[in-house]
Amino acid sequence: MALVFNADEIFEIAEQIERNGSRYYRKAAAGSVDARVRQVLTGLAAMEDRHEQTFADLRRQLTSKERQETTYDPEGQSAAYLRAMADGCVFDVDADPAERLTGRESAEEILCKAVELEKDSIVFYLGVKDMVTESLGKKRIEDIIREEMNHISTLSEQLRNLKGGK
Repeated sequence: MALVFNADEIFEIAEQIERNGSRYYRKAAAGSVDARVRQVLTGLAAMEDRHEQTFADLRRQLTSKERQETTYDPEGQSAAYLRAMADGCVFDVDADPAERLTGRESAEEILCKAVELEKDSIVFYLGVKDMVTESLGKKRIEDIIREEMNHISTLSEQLRNLKGGK
């Protein structure tokens, strides 16, 4: 039997992904000795905070029908599964940021990695989109995907600026 999730569960995970991203960027900024890289990472953390708020706002707008349980799940395994995906597949904050960032990366390298991580977020959302039926808020998941695509556009613009507008 296929798992079916409601939009509320997906938005809960979307918020977690954004919190994870913000924590990742802040930890990386704290470990960076390059002021420019630190500033870029802090800006990325702020963008993640804004996205989390956007998703929280969208979640508050859900109707009671969109919040209803769609599977028999007395032990909360469905939500736990999605949380595990968010924690382990996208912005893995269990890994030591010092292992990922040596402090010698350029701002360009940091932004390129950020674009890669945002692409991972989109892949996650595309994967869970099919778990949500049309009647339970699939369009709202598509809104998340568009927001993440805008995030990549913003990151790409910052990357172009760092490269001198090339």
